[in-house]
Formats: sequence, C-alpha cells, structure tokens
Amino acid sequence: MTASTGWAVRLQAAAERALFSRRPLWLLFFAITSAVLLWQATLLRPDASFQKMVPTAHPFIVNSLRFVNELRPLGNTVRIAVEATDGDIYNREYLEVVRKVTDEVFYIPGIDRGNLRSLWTPNTLWFEATEDGLRSGKVVPADFGSLGIRRDVAVVRENIAKAGLVGSLVSNDHKSSVIVAPLLENDPDTGEHLDYAVFSERLETQLRERYERPGIRIHIVGFAKLVGDLIHGAGAIGLFFALTVALTTVLLWIYSRCWRSTLVTIGCCLLAVVWHLGIMHALGFGLDPYSILVPFLTFAIGVSHAVQNINTFASESHRGANKLGAAKATFSLLFVPGTVALLCDVVGFSTLLIIDIGVIRELAISASVGVGVIIFTKMFLLPIAMSYTGISRGGLKAAQRRAQGPHRIASAIASLASGRRAWGVLGVAAVVGVAGFVVSRHLQIGDLDPGAPELRPHSVYNQDVAFFTRNYATSADAFVVMVKTPPGECGAYAAASTVTQLQWALEETAGVQGTMSLFDWMKQIISGSYGGNLKWSTVSRNRYISNSAHKGIPQAFYNDDCSMIPVIAYLADHKAATLKGVIKTVEAFSQTHGGPHAEILMAAGNAGIEAATNEVVEKAWRPMLLLVYGIVAALLMLEFRSIRVTLCLLIPLVITSLLCEAVMTVMGLGVKVATLPVIALGVGIGVDYGIYLYNRLETYLRQGLPLREAYLETMKTTGLAVAFTGISLAAGVLTWVMSDIKFQADMGLLLTFMFLWNMVGAVLLIPALAGVMGLGRRPATAPAGAAQPAPPPQGGMAFQPR
Repeated sequence: MTASTGWAVRLQAAAERALFSRRPLWLLFFAITSAVLLWQATLLRPDASFQKMVPTAHPFIVNSLRFVNELRPLGNTVRIAVEATDGDIYNREYLEVVRKVTDEVFYIPGIDRGNLRSLWTPNTLWFEATEDGLRSGKVVPADFGSLGIRRDVAVVRENIAKAGLVGSLVSNDHKSSVIVAPLLENDPDTGEHLDYAVFSERLETQLRERYERPGIRIHIVGFAKLVGDLIHGAGAIGLFFALTVALTTVLLWIYSRCWRSTLVTIGCCLLAVVWHLGIMHALGFGLDPYSILVPFLTFAIGVSHAVQNINTFASESHRGANKLGAAKATFSLLFVPGTVALLCDVVGFSTLLIIDIGVIRELAISASVGVGVIIFTKMFLLPIAMSYTGISRGGLKAAQRRAQGPHRIASAIASLASGRRAWGVLGVAAVVGVAGFVVSRHLQIGDLDPGAPELRPHSVYNQDVAFFTRNYATSADAFVVMVKTPPGECGAYAAASTVTQLQWALEETAGVQGTMSLFDWMKQIISGSYGGNLKWSTVSRNRYISNSAHKGIPQAFYNDDCSMIPVIAYLADHKAATLKGVIKTVEAFSQTHGGPHAEILMAAGNAGIEAATNEVVEKAWRPMLLLVYGIVAALLMLEFRSIRVTLCLLIPLVITSLLCEAVMTVMGLGVKVATLPVIALGVGIGVDYGIYLYNRLETYLRQGLPLREAYLETMKTTGLAVAFTGISLAAGVLTWVMSDIKFQADMGLLLTFMFLWNMVGAVLLIPALAGVMGLGRRPATAPAGAAQPAPPPQGGMAFQPR
C-alpha cells in the first residue's frame, strides 16, 4: 500500500470537495489576497547589510565585535584613489582636487567622519626629531597656499616622506593618493541601515562624475561599493525576467498549442512571484544581490509543476471529460505527488538555515516562501482557473498527436528497463558519477580569483582593485590579528617582542605583501628621537622611552586602555588558499608564543571576515547536503513506502550533485555564499522529475502492465512533460549569461546544466534502476475495497488517481 491510500486519499478527496464546491469564493479569496500582496510587493526595495554577510557566531567575528569601535577604520571601509594621469601628485592643482574630494566624502551620509583620512585631514601627521625635540604637524599644513607654489608643494613632498605614507596613503609611483573612509552601519541621524545602493550612487555622481577629467582619474573600492555595483547590475534583472517569461510562454504554447492553457498557466506562475515578493516585504525583508534571483526560481519552479497540469488536463479532456471533470481529475491525480515534490523543494532551501550567515538564511526563507506560495497558486488556483477556461481545439489536437503519434524515442528509453541495456545504462552512470567525484575532489572553498569574482574581470570595480594592487603596498585585502594584553601593557616589551615575531612570521607567508602594527610607528619615533640613528629603530625595554614614543602614535593602532594591538597583514588577494595560509601561520604562532602577556585572537578586516565566512561554509556544506538527502528520502518513503523506490529516485540526484561540483571545479568556482544555494537547489528541483515519473509509472504497474510497457506509457505522457519542463527551465535561466554580474551568469550556466541533467538522469536512470531492482516484476495489487482501475485505452492516455 502506498501513501496515496489511506489518509492521503482522504485528504485528497476532502481538498477536492472543498475546492471545487466553492469555486467563486476561492477565486474571490485569491483576488483579494493577490491585490494585498501586490501592494506589498510594490513597497519592496533593494536591501544589503555588511552584518548580514558575516557569520556573527564565528569566533573570528565574535573577537572582532569585542573591539568594533577600535577596529572600525579597518572594517567596512571605502578607499578612494585620486590619480594624476599626466604627472605626479606634487602640484597645487592636484592637491586642490584631493581637498575638494575629501570635503565631498566628509559630507556623504554614512561616513565615519572622525576616522576619515587623507592628505588633508588633521589625523594625517608627520614626525621628526630635531635639536629642539620631537616635532609633528599636518602633512598638508594649515598655511598651504601662502608660501608660494613651489614652496607649498616642496613642503608637502617633505612631509609625505617624513610621515612614511608612500605605499599606504600615497602610491609607490607618487601618481595618486588615497582617501580612506570608514563607514557606519547605521545612520547616526535616522538610525536606519546604510543604503548601499544610494551610497554607491553618491560615490559615482559626487566623486567620479564630478571630479574625473583629463588628467584626473578616480578609483573606488570597498565592500559598500561592491554591493552597490551588484545592486546596480541587478537592475537589469527585470529585463531578463521579462525575457524568461516571454521565452517560457512561447515554449509552453508550442507544447500545448492552446493559448488558454498557456496564458492561465503563465498568469498563475506570475501571481506566485507577486505573492512571494509581497510576503517577503510583509515579513520585513528586502532584496539583496544574492536573493534577487529567487523570484526567477519561483517562476521557473511554478512552470515546471504547471506543465504537469496542462498535460493531464489535456489528456483528460481528450478522453471526453468536460472542463470541470478534467480539472477535478487533474487535481486528484497531481495533488499528492505535486505536494510532496514541492515539499522537497522547500526542504532543499530550508536546510540552508543551518548556515549561520544572515544573507544565506534570508535567501533560504525567501526561497522557501516562494515555493510555498506555488502550492497555493499551482495546486489550487490553476485547477480552478482551468475549470473555467477549458482547452481549445488546438490543445485537444496536440494531446491527440502526443498520444497517437510515433514514439520511437519513448520506446527506446523504455527498453532500458530490462536486460543488458539496464545494466549498461547503470554502468555508464557509475562511470560518469566516479568521474564527477574525482574532479569534484579539487573543488575549493571561497573565492578563487583576485578582485571581486561576483563581477566581470573587465568591470570598473575590478579594474579599480587591480589599480590598488599594482600601485600600493597596503592592498584592499587586510587580515587583522588582535593581540590582547593586560590593560596598560600594550606598549610593554613582552607584547612588543611577541608582535614583532608575529609580523616576521606573517611576512614570510605566501600572499602577504606586508604588515603594520603599533611597534612599526614606535620604532620610527624612537629612532627619530635619537637623531634618526638606525640603532634605535627597535622596540625598547625602557618603559619611559616606550611611553614617550607612544604619545605620538595614531589611536587606530591601540585601544583606549592600551589592552589590544591590531596587527594588520596586507594580502595580495583574498583567495581561499591565501586566507588558509595566513590562518595556519597565526594558529601555529599562537600555540608557541601566546600567553597571558599577549593573547593572540583572529580575525578582523575584510580578509578576516572572508576567512570566517569560508570556514562556516566549509563546515556546513556536507552536513547540509546530508540533511537535504535525509529529509527528501523521508518524504519519498512517506509517499511511496518503499526503500527500493526511494533509492531509485535518489541515485540520479547523487550523480547530479557530484557532476555539479565537478562543473564548478572546471568553471573555477568555489563553494561560497553565492554558489552554495545552487547545490541545495539541484536536489530539491531534481527530485520533482522523479516523483512525477514514478508516480505515473506506479499507476500503470498497478494496472498489471510489465515494467517496459508501463514506462512506455509513462514516457508518452508524464515523460514528455518532464522533458519539456527541463528544456524550458534551462532555456529560461540560460538568459542569465548575458548579465553584467558574473555570479549571476555563472549561476545561469550551473542551473542550466542541473535542469537538463536532472531531466536526463531521471528519464534514463529511473527505468534502468527500476528494472535492476525488480520493481516491475510483481505488479502491485490495489488495496482491499479500492476500485480497480480500468486498463489504459489505445494510445496510452489513461490517467487514474493512485
């Protein structure tokens, strides 16, 4: 006995009576609900947050949050380089542009003005020792402009050299300088989250467009600018969505040859998108660059299930049922398998909730809501709508052609259900699976390319990142190690010795360009205090000398009670291998050198946050897949009550997962926030095909047909619909490859592969697995007291509820 008997049959019958006995009331309910949710959907806005991108429970993030105020200049920061393309920075015209840009940045909402730093800000100081003592001053003096052109520029040149800014605030070739602008996550005036889309647009309009001219070029990098560019690039998502809808509509009409069925199906799927977006806004969510693709998936999944409705409704109408009868039969036949399939989709997404990263959890909720509303719009609204619209003559003729036309391909596929052909197919599948497994072993965690892999290599942002990498010793990728000491002891010799050795170890690590800490400044000041003698360019055991040198060091290199020292490692990139090497170095050093005098904590900075994210993704990746497969297997057992059937449907999914990871390896994609959801998606959507196919196959087996003939009849009906679904879904997401956002294009290619392979795998492997497992050797009998189904008429168009 299957799950379609007993409670499932009673639930199906009760739902059918409740739905079709009050069709006008249900239509009114759907109309009112749709109007309310459409209003909510119009209020939805792009939303992105730095905090949502980080795993807040990871030890790295916990440690960095302990010192969030002290580390703000090293956290969510935007760096703006003003480049002189026709000379160097030592001229009054260039310095005046830098002043104007600095003032412009100062007044942009969201800037942490107290920590803003450029050549013109008062916290950019130089130091020198003279016969009168230690002197300091602003790099660009307050009387700049009053000494004459040559003298003004000469003073700035001298001050930059004395301040040691070359490589950090001034480029190595002296042709550009940087404005470092830390950001506040919340606007201090309104308390609202920083709107990255608006912030990025202000950077473009108020800086790049206003000040870029012949001789001056502006370069901007930072998390906020990256997210802003992603949101801007996602603005074209509406065009891709419209293209996908148009393409799907055409393909659906080619399949059904009925505009009524096509338009009502597309309408219900679009309504699912409206409900999805409306509910997300009602729950208080927005659309970030990573979840903005979920409405695509809601539409695609809705279409994939609705094709089964069109196919079944046309077949029942061809057999002579009227509009209402065909709608009832369609609902009864698809209610249980359709609901189970959609629940598998929900499970596939909801397992992402185990990953402690806000943006992934939000994506999981969004996708689960999207699939959940499909249950209402596809399972309930679509049958009611089709009970009024019916099917055209063209649709009936198409159904007749599908039933009576030549089925050479279907016969060839059905022949895989027995004998050597079944074993041959499984042998090929095993070879493909093993090959996928071998290649997938090289799949890495995190980013594998420099710059921002989410964007095209030729994008403005990645070109700006390349500019900083070429011209500055302090790159945009900073890994910050926090050295905690007893209060008041951050300048003591014990801490100095530990930090200095840590810097040596980091500088010998592959991918580290250089390091910076409190003691680099202290060495310069001590040496300067003794006439610049290099013998004094070291840390001192003498606390009086250390305390004296401490007074002139910027506050960003220690906290208020002198109990924490940030050690900054500037990295060549934030590739996964680079980050792992740095973490390994710090962990090894901590085991041998850490102690009460200097507790070594990781990690802050954008590279530290990236490393924490990679670790969370790596730990959750395999457990998430096991959880997906476990829950899907439980649902399949509930539906079919057979271990053999469950294995028959799961094995193609396992091969798909292996091939997906292999394809990611070949494409140069790592497992990260943007790609992990696709892996879970493949399992959820892939099992849909198998559920529909085996559900129909089991119907024919219960009628007494041998496995080969039963699968032939299945292929003539559900199999054809499954093939069309895979092709239409793949065609829809393939449009993403034209996106300016690289990760959207990559996801389009991955999903295209998964939709097609899931379809091919289900169609070819299910009959072979069923034959090898003996699922068709003993036709199942109907439960006692159940009505015996009639044998299928000529043409194989029998559709009996299980």
